[in-house]
Parts: sequence; C-alpha cells; structure tokens
Amino acid sequence: MSDAPLSLVVFDVDGTLVDSQGDILAAMAAAFEAVGQPLPQRAELLGIVGLSLDVAMARLVPALEAVDHERMVGAYKAAYMDLRATAGVAQSSPLYPGALAVLQLLQDRDDVLLGIATGKSKRGLDKLIEGHGLEGMFQTLQCADFHPSKPHPSMLLAALSETGIAAERAVMVGDTSFDMDMAHAAGIAGVGVGWGYHDRQRLTRAGQVIDSFDALPAALDLIWG
Repeated sequence: MSDAPLSLVVFDVDGTLVDSQGDILAAMAAAFEAVGQPLPQRAELLGIVGLSLDVAMARLVPALEAVDHERMVGAYKAAYMDLRATAGVAQSSPLYPGALAVLQLLQDRDDVLLGIATGKSKRGLDKLIEGHGLEGMFQTLQCADFHPSKPHPSMLLAALSETGIAAERAVMVGDTSFDMDMAHAAGIAGVGVGWGYHDRQRLTRAGQVIDSFDALPAALDLIWG
C-alpha cells in the first residue's frame, strides 16, 4: 500500500483520450445542412470541440435563432450516432497511441483515482466507454447532460465532491483551452496535451503541456511532488 495521499486525474475525451474528429466533422456537416448554412472551415469546427453542443452551435452561427441551433444539435446527434453504429466505437473514435497503457498504469496505483469531464452526452460517453472496454476504470463521470458547458468549473467541482479529493490533489488533462480554463476556475492543476484539437499556443493556463501519453506519469509526479 502506498502512503501517498489519494489523488484524482480527470480526463477530457475528444481530442485527449480518443480521436473522433472524422465523425465530428461529418456530423457537423449534417448539422449545417439541416439549416441550409455553409460549413465552416475544419479548424473553426475543431476549435469548438469540448463545448456543449448547444453552446458550440450558437458560437459557430450566432445569427441563427435558438430553434435553428436546436435543429443543428438534433441533426448532429443523429448523424453521430449513425456513424458510430456503422463503424463501431473503436474505429470511429480510436484511442490515441499510449492512452490505454497509461490509463491502466494509473488505475493500478492505489493512490490515484480516475475521472472524466466531457462535453459529450451521457449516452455518448457510456457508448464510448463500453466500446473500448473501459467499464469500471473511472470513479467519476461528468458530462454535458448535467452541467453547464466548459469552461464553467461545475464538472470538476462535482468530480471533487464525488471522490472527496481536495483540489490541490487533482489534475485535469485536456487538449483545449476550455479544459485548462475549467481547471483554473476549479482551482486544480491543468496538463495540456499537444496532440488534440487546439494549438499549443491556446493552452495558456496549462501548467505543463505533454506530447505523448507516456509523458503523463512524470508530469503528474512533478505536480504532486
């Protein structure tokens, strides 16, 4: 048994644990087609990944009415589910290289708990966890159904409350500025990842930025001393 105090590592999903950009872009195309709007550039679409869908659509096409944003969200969800059902989770949202090994390594530590904070719906998150065989790995699961969109700290505050971990013993791992701003707002450390959907330059509130999953354990040890 370790004498180290219990710590919590919370992961973002899209762009951090899994590369789902193909399905995201295809589902966005369906969403924009549903309201007869031209599709933005790839970089603009990926730039809003991590936000809850209603917030993302309003940011992408602010001139539309709320009812049109709702139509876009519905079309996006329907297209995303169809793509996932056709290809399967492992193919449509593959884990990034090294992700599973590091998750298993951290899960095996008796001083670490794992969690998720994602803009996905609960249904989408449950399907992803099942599709990758990650059931039972995460002690706290926070998603868009029950919280304001990132960067509001609600997801992380709920994760701290559920696990009983103090903010100074928690770390948020994510690929976007929304993740790092959320961590800052919750008073916990942020580790940015360089392989996701936001450029490194946007991760200004990250205490560290790593470029491969195998660098994460050392980054965590540096934070926790």
